[in-house]
Formats: sequence, C-alpha cells, structure tokens
Amino acid sequence: MFLTVFLETAAFTNMGAAFAAVIAVFGAAMGISRIGCTALESIARQPEAAGDIRSSMILSAALIEGVAMFAIVVCFLVLFV
Repeated sequence: MFLTVFLETAAFTNMGAAFAAVIAVFGAAMGISRIGCTALESIARQPEAAGDIRSSMILSAALIEGVAMFAIVVCFLVLFV
C-alpha cells in the first residue's frame, strides 16, 4: 500500500516538474519575443537611438534567459534530488 502511494506521488512530482519547466521556457520565449518586437518598433520610430535600444534589449533578454535557466535547474533538482 505504501509503495503504490509513494510511486504515484513520485509520478506526480515528475509530471509537475516537467510542467513547471515547460511553463518557464514558454514564459521566457514570450518575454524575449515581446522585447524584440517592441525594440524593433522603437528603432523604427527613432532610428538615432538604435544603439541604446539594442543594448537595453540585449540586457533584458539576458536577464529573462537567466531566470528561465534558474527555473529549469530548480525543476531538475526536484526530479533528481
């Protein structure tokens, strides 16, 4: 009885970790695409500020990517530790 409950709980934990990783990656993809879209619109409206906009875009995308990697690492820790 205890073994079946434990195995079912482990299966739900694995599914939850996988689902959380998918949500983290999807959220990061949506955020980076939103940043790219607004940066292109801003550069089209004001071409002389392209360098500043591009550097801000790269910094924001890197921060979003870092948060997504951190979330995936936490999901792997839930799975394997």
